[in-house]
Amino acid sequence: MTSAARKFTIKVPCTSSNIGPGFDVVGLSLSLYLTLRVTVDPSSTNTSPKLSYTGLGAEEAPLDAYKNLTTRTALYVLRSNNVQAFPTGVDIQVHNEVPFGRGLGSSGAAVVAGLLLGNELGQLNLQKDRLLDHALMIERHPDNVTAALMGGFVGSYLLELSPEEEERRDVPLSEVIPEYPPNASFDWGTNPPSPPHNIGHYIRFGWSPQIKVIAIIPDFQVSTASARSVLPQTYSKSDLIFNLQRLAVLTTALTRTPPDPFLIYQAMQDKVHQPYRKNLIPGLPDVLASVTPQSHKGLLGICLSGAGPTILALATEGEERIVEDVVRTFREKGGIERCDAKVLKVTEEGAVVSYD
Repeated sequence: MTSAARKFTIKVPCTSSNIGPGFDVVGLSLSLYLTLRVTVDPSSTNTSPKLSYTGLGAEEAPLDAYKNLTTRTALYVLRSNNVQAFPTGVDIQVHNEVPFGRGLGSSGAAVVAGLLLGNELGQLNLQKDRLLDHALMIERHPDNVTAALMGGFVGSYLLELSPEEEERRDVPLSEVIPEYPPNASFDWGTNPPSPPHNIGHYIRFGWSPQIKVIAIIPDFQVSTASARSVLPQTYSKSDLIFNLQRLAVLTTALTRTPPDPFLIYQAMQDKVHQPYRKNLIPGLPDVLASVTPQSHKGLLGICLSGAGPTILALATEGEERIVEDVVRTFREKGGIERCDAKVLKVTEEGAVVSYD
């Protein structure tokens, strides 16, 4: 007797990382989502998952389950837990609200969706902390994946691994193109290592309910690889101290009500990544310099979101004027004609699975 089909939905929030001085350390879970509606029908003869996409980037998303980051991640979770193949009859309908290559954690969301997908398809019953270990074998920067998986405003760090543990044989990668061989198929990645336990650790910070998050999203992409390539290999002691001092203040300042504009604005300054990425994002220095608490009532701070080009502004009021002036500055100083803007909420629950 054939088992009945089962259905579930996976919902993963987008994220913003760095938040000024917190390069590769802090992440913020926000209310744009990658949603997977999944059906598993044992009566089907399909051995490879069927994928369909709607929403942003639908035309760019690979529909081959062995070349798609989300399903590749799911298969990695399955195989590293002794399940060699997808179950039969998997149908995945994806709807995406997270723009690709804009600094809002699109690849992190794809990885986290894959973690939950593999966990559900294999009925592995892995807890989120263990799924984070799997995530950090794929994406070695913990800020985005931790925020997407756990939710809220989080700080995280990655433990140093041995050379043997560092070897990512048969593990899909989110930041390397191509992520796997061009001829990747069922037969690639058949023997991945089980991740070490407790690779990464995190802590949830508070977030003042008065702080609104504004994302201004220019209409072009910046790849994470390109944004990392412009960063120096070493930094001066003074620049590192500059960022450490501000990050130590920022994580508490953002919890306090009422928020202190002067404290937060100064604590969101950065010397580690934003100055080096200005040539990748036309008009960036002008945008960051032109919107301040003195010029815009209600503004608390402004920074690149992740690797950019999205600008993240924190404010208690005055969202419309902040957006108008950032968009105008991008157009006048950077020649960027089109930007989208969204006022987002900080989401506390992270990635979730619901059952139909």
